[in-house]
Amino acid sequence: MTATATDPPRICFVGLSNLPALAPEYGGQRSGGAELQQVLLARALARRGWPVSMIVADHGQPDGAAWEGVRTYKAYRPEEGVPVIRFLYPRWTKLRSAMQRAQADIYYTSCAGAQLAQLALFARPRGRKLVFRVASDSDCDPRTLLVSYWRDRKLYGWGLKRADLVLAQTPAQQSALERNFGVASDVIGPLFEPGGSRPPFAARDIAALWVGNLRPLKRPGLLLEAAARLPQLAFHMIGGPMPGEEAFFEQLRRQAATLPNVTFHGFIPRQRIGEYFERARVLVGTSETEGFPNTYLQAWSRGTPVVAFIDPQRLIATQGLGRVVKSPEELQAAIAKLGGEPHAWQAASARSRCYIDQRTQEHAIGAYAQALAGVMRAAGEARQAA
Repeated sequence: MTATATDPPRICFVGLSNLPALAPEYGGQRSGGAELQQVLLARALARRGWPVSMIVADHGQPDGAAWEGVRTYKAYRPEEGVPVIRFLYPRWTKLRSAMQRAQADIYYTSCAGAQLAQLALFARPRGRKLVFRVASDSDCDPRTLLVSYWRDRKLYGWGLKRADLVLAQTPAQQSALERNFGVASDVIGPLFEPGGSRPPFAARDIAALWVGNLRPLKRPGLLLEAAARLPQLAFHMIGGPMPGEEAFFEQLRRQAATLPNVTFHGFIPRQRIGEYFERARVLVGTSETEGFPNTYLQAWSRGTPVVAFIDPQRLIATQGLGRVVKSPEELQAAIAKLGGEPHAWQAASARSRCYIDQRTQEHAIGAYAQALAGVMRAAGEARQAA
């Protein structure tokens, strides 16, 4: 049974790592920006009366459990199965089973990988629609995909061309998808969680804050280099190890321990990170590739400017929401300026607050709803024409 012309379509978000972002009792496990974006949109659509479900990993929760109007179906345990064989069983078979139980009109997923092809193989023969949302600039170029296996890179490209709707975060991603994959996309900006306090400069005891998954492409070592050059300022680093990057995590932890002005927190549940943005004078972004970082929005909503190498849509530069840097030396100078000088910080903080306050969250949610409903309308029109 599919949605009628007057009913909102049934949508299922497929994100195996989404549960920690959706359910507070599972918040002690890792999740990232793509997971948060799915959860924010799922909650928003559920509030609008859409039938919303989500496929997540099996963490021992009951199948069919719901949070904030979002019903969840579990696929497989994160470490379940034998390497190589587990690609088919239990991962592919249990994912298909969860999709079948969800009985959605639209399946929505993010992040490059073989899963996109698996969803297409399920959805297309059944007349269901598939939506893919770009999570990072790296998703838009086959040379920069953060996908380990050749097989999975090929499956991703195959699935991308069979998605009924592709959503990009920025015009730059839209252009890259067309240029590198020959795939058209719509641009809809990211959602964010409003709220939080906005303390003045003097009440903030963290000069520079770094938040992210600790992996080499995020280049967290650049923050530690800056801390070594700016011993008068307090630096805090938040992030847990990525699977396979445990040695890198330990190396950073040991290096941070040698610097008296650095506090290395390791992993902190997402629900608790807001307080650190409120304590920070600047958020530092050192990654070599990003999409539109959720951390930027979390910082700006609390009046915290951003110092970073990546500037999506040139917002930092054109709106004055911090400083864009191109070298370690520029990074250190920007942290010293905004993290140590009240007058420079106050102007950038005010612009950051203003930028967030002028954003209309409901407008972005409406754009997503319109795009998703449009996929179903197009399908109905095609059936009538046939």
